[in-house]
Amino acid sequence: MNQPTPQFDPIADARTQFPGTERWTYFDVGGRGLLSKEVRAAIDAQLDDHMLNGGNKDFMFQRTRETRELFARLIHAAPEDIAYTKNISDGLNMVAAAFDWKSGDNVIVCADLEHPNNLYPWLNQQRRGLSVKLIKHRDGHMPVDEMIAAIDDKTRVLTTSTVTFSPGFRTDIDRLGRACRERGVLFLVDAAQSAGIVDIDVVRSKVDALSVSTQKGLLGLYGMGFLYLRREWAERMHPAYLARFGVDLGDAHESEGGGTQYALLPGAHRFDLGNYNYVAIVAAHASLNHLLRLGVHNIEAHTTRLGHALSRGLLEIGLPVCGGNPGPHIVHTVTVGDFGSGSDKYTSNETINGLYQHLVDNKVKLSMRRGVLRFSLHVYNNLADVERVLDLSRSFLKRK
Repeated sequence: MNQPTPQFDPIADARTQFPGTERWTYFDVGGRGLLSKEVRAAIDAQLDDHMLNGGNKDFMFQRTRETRELFARLIHAAPEDIAYTKNISDGLNMVAAAFDWKSGDNVIVCADLEHPNNLYPWLNQQRRGLSVKLIKHRDGHMPVDEMIAAIDDKTRVLTTSTVTFSPGFRTDIDRLGRACRERGVLFLVDAAQSAGIVDIDVVRSKVDALSVSTQKGLLGLYGMGFLYLRREWAERMHPAYLARFGVDLGDAHESEGGGTQYALLPGAHRFDLGNYNYVAIVAAHASLNHLLRLGVHNIEAHTTRLGHALSRGLLEIGLPVCGGNPGPHIVHTVTVGDFGSGSDKYTSNETINGLYQHLVDNKVKLSMRRGVLRFSLHVYNNLADVERVLDLSRSFLKRK
């Protein structure tokens, strides 16, 4: 009797590419992701070529073009709308510094839920006349209604994260994008906790600008990021810093100048400063190819299933899951504890402190942010990881 041929599951197979999963129960993509064997091989090849041959600039430029195109595909954008940055903060500051602020102009942000680096760029622009409107969070959720209501005729930018730094809830960026587009406000998102895990469509969501780094959900290295900037906005801006790679000199060599008169490159490319972080680029080239082969919509479905299973399990054993029962607000990040009760090192809840240490002692990699435990998942996680965290949590609570 013929046995049915087992079906190949690319999502399940992806785990085999990440040796770190053999050492850790790794729930910390919110801090940084694991490297795959494929990415490591690409890095090694680039370093070997540099060591043995001094590097091939034509190849590096080719990879730079290709990687820009791959990231554009990931977020459903055009390559000419993508600039290279060194990290998210760099991208956010590029946007903030490129405005010709007038006294009384304002930006809207919910600092309670953002990483500090999506606040300081705006505070820094206060010296140029910008006013920062701080909107309070709503039980850990992004206050979308309040942010929209705060828009006035002096609002130039509204900024938010797609999935918050803490407690890790999804933001309704579609509603915010529509409201900003209707009012002529630049809608800027920080995709630190979502790119590569959550399917982002900048056209559908009417996102005008997006900043991301490569070491988290994009499964690359520190020291590189991308800035998406919609062409209509990019060509109304002048970069605070300018280099040869942002100037339009046609096919001239990168070392050639064009005199004192110059034209900026069209679109977001005017923000490129070059030379680039080529090691991080070849890493991102490999990881983005992998993510696109798997399909981010499939990764989102996979991690959401795991996130909801973890949420339900933690609630069942009596732990305070932020946001309560799983719903659309929970994707791949689950937080436990009292939001705002501490920092990234401690919380006023001693049970949560003890649970954190118990998990760490048992080779679970996770974070504590603003007093809550943060479990953040990616494609390399599976249901066995979830069950192990639940078993460890049960055993800890029984000892209490």
